[in-house]
Amino acid sequence: MKPLLRPTLAAAVLALAAGCASVPAGAPQSAGAGAAAASHPADPWERWNRKVFAFNEALDEAVFVPVARAWRDHVPQLLRTGVSNFFGNVGDVWSAVNHLLQGKVGSGAEMGMRVLSNTIFGLGGILDPATEMRLLRRSEDFGQTLGVWGLPAGPYLVLPILGPSSVRDAAGVPLDRYASAPSVYLDVNAYAASALELVSVRAELLATTRLVGEVALDKYSFLRDGYLARRRDLVYDGAAPLEKFEDDFDDAPPEKGQ
Repeated sequence: MKPLLRPTLAAAVLALAAGCASVPAGAPQSAGAGAAAASHPADPWERWNRKVFAFNEALDEAVFVPVARAWRDHVPQLLRTGVSNFFGNVGDVWSAVNHLLQGKVGSGAEMGMRVLSNTIFGLGGILDPATEMRLLRRSEDFGQTLGVWGLPAGPYLVLPILGPSSVRDAAGVPLDRYASAPSVYLDVNAYAASALELVSVRAELLATTRLVGEVALDKYSFLRDGYLARRRDLVYDGAAPLEKFEDDFDDAPPEKGQ
């Protein structure tokens, strides 16, 4: 499941972010004694993560998917697009800030122009004339900014409700949520806005999550590997350095006298 997404149970996220320095209860310490070794070097808490993943999947199927389907099937496309555009425009404000925090002055200014264009000419962001003007959305969050500043991603972490993350990205979630919330800029109910955003985003992901469920032999591993690769690519803007691998077959140095 792609992070389900934006509305944060802030207490849960903050508790997880604060507790990231230690292994969660129930996470495997080492191989043996009935505990399988982690199958991925970036996922030492796999046993715990799989439990949270299973909880998210069950909650998604029981609550979010039915609501998202009702939204998709009974709300006119024009209204759904307007809602999606509005939340995207609000998020673009924080993306522009993160571009600047990363030293990307040109793209930060472009994102700022995108926000202004959609706000002024797009009826507060309900329409998206900026895309027609070739001011494309380049989303950035604080987790990416921390990565650009040199902070390692840390272990992979599955957050309740929000889904795939890492220690670094989870630490950035509270600020991301606060800075990209409509209630920061407008006089709207924060909980109602978050619920509407969740429904809108989940509806957009219905086809994607169905496809993942059909093609992935192990959905957990598929999404974990995809998330880690995608986040690394985003931090380096598509130009990630090649990973170094030790060559176990290097020839031994010649003996003296040979």
